[in-house]
Amino acid sequence: MSLSVRQVTVAGVLGAVSAVLGLVPNIGFIPFPTGQAITIMQIPAILAGVAEGPAVGLFVGLIFGLTSWLRATNPAFADPLVAVLPRLFIGVLAAYAFYALRRRNVTLALVAAAVVGTLTNTGFVLGMILLRGYWPVEVVATVAATHAPLELVVATFAVVTVGLALHRAGYIRVPYRASVRRE
Repeated sequence: MSLSVRQVTVAGVLGAVSAVLGLVPNIGFIPFPTGQAITIMQIPAILAGVAEGPAVGLFVGLIFGLTSWLRATNPAFADPLVAVLPRLFIGVLAAYAFYALRRRNVTLALVAAAVVGTLTNTGFVLGMILLRGYWPVEVVATVAATHAPLELVVATFAVVTVGLALHRAGYIRVPYRASVRRE
């Protein structure tokens, strides 16, 4: 598999955005009263997957995961199986959700990508935390119930807004539907 210059450039730019979000205090990980942080760091990985495909989404997700792992103050996130591995799938699954719907309606496809990417992050990370025994089920359920809705709203707004702007500018290409012949 080879990446185009455009894909490498987008991966670099969105990877840098992800790194800045993760390294600048209280931007990518926003403190929340539960003691855990709400994140918006899935957004660059989702946009990378939508704009340039699953490989670029995977790379930006890797940057998100590495940033999360390197700045970990919670023992769960000091584990790369929790902090890094789940983040690899954000842009990949978001890209496939977008591809599945993009010919029907770009806005709907962007909403689906945002929801799938965000739930991939929340679900896979909390699932790994639970599987690895870091938090009890009650804590995982509380974090899921309090964080996921806010992350979904913010990510959906950001992905749709930025995604539509990129689409209108020609950076997100949507193949035309084959015309239907009526006889």
